[in-house]
Amino acid sequence: MSERPAAPPRSAAGAALKRALLLLVAAAVLAGCWLVPLEPLAREQLRAGLQRSLTAFAAARALGAVLSVAQGTQLDVKPAGVGLSLAPGQALKPLNELVDRFAAVMLAASVAFGIQLLMLGIGGHVAVSVALTAVLLAWLVLRWRADSAAASAERAAVGADAPGARKDAAAARALRWLSPVFAGLLLVRFAVPAVGLANEGVYRAVMAGEYQSALAVIEASPEQVVGRTQPAAPAEEGLLERLKRWSERATDLRAGYEAILQAAGEWTRTMVRLIALFVVQTVLLPLGFLWLMWRLSRAIAGSAALR
Repeated sequence: MSERPAAPPRSAAGAALKRALLLLVAAAVLAGCWLVPLEPLAREQLRAGLQRSLTAFAAARALGAVLSVAQGTQLDVKPAGVGLSLAPGQALKPLNELVDRFAAVMLAASVAFGIQLLMLGIGGHVAVSVALTAVLLAWLVLRWRADSAAASAERAAVGADAPGARKDAAAARALRWLSPVFAGLLLVRFAVPAVGLANEGVYRAVMAGEYQSALAVIEASPEQVVGRTQPAAPAEEGLLERLKRWSERATDLRAGYEAILQAAGEWTRTMVRLIALFVVQTVLLPLGFLWLMWRLSRAIAGSAALR
């Protein structure tokens, strides 16, 4: 009997701590909405990612263009107006198709960054901030009252203050449907900026060097193709000179195409590395960070704790 009066002080201290945490959460959310918005910094980081993907796309299209020209190179052997045509450049067709697919992936990555920029504008609209502020205030009042629901239930059990207990029960029921709405608005307002900043942080810490080295290989590849397949300027010459030039040209083209196909192994590995990098940055990391933001939003709203 002498130990029972010690319980109320501990309960009061716990309630005070919960209310202090509620006020801290409310202040942080309001500051993120109105005082220190994350959108400008996140927009800058997303635009940097978009520029990287567009640069890789442009490099891929440049390589594809010179490969298409080299693929269409023909050798005409017509010493007396009759002869044959050879198309050694068709050996580059598989490589050209691979480059086209790589360019398509880079374009898809650019679209993904563009979608994130669009969602950033939607989430940062003033209407979303106003709605989140209104729901936050309602949630704060209801949660404040819900914290005293246990004490009200005890009073109702002994027949005291039954109207107050009913009000607290109604507040708890309203909080059950308002908490998911609050969590959803938190996600809409802060998910894209947070994901964009976290994604860029991971890129700079882990993937920046990989991207720069791979992009340098792709950007230098068109010059290698042009230098090895550029035809010589025609000149006035006799039959023997034409045959000699054709023989030399055939030898040079064969050596050039063989060198291109050997270099294609490195280009293929480089393109696979870039594809993996952008898939991680535009698919895996955003989904992972989005899941974490959803869990954090639910934890802040307290919807998982209410049963």
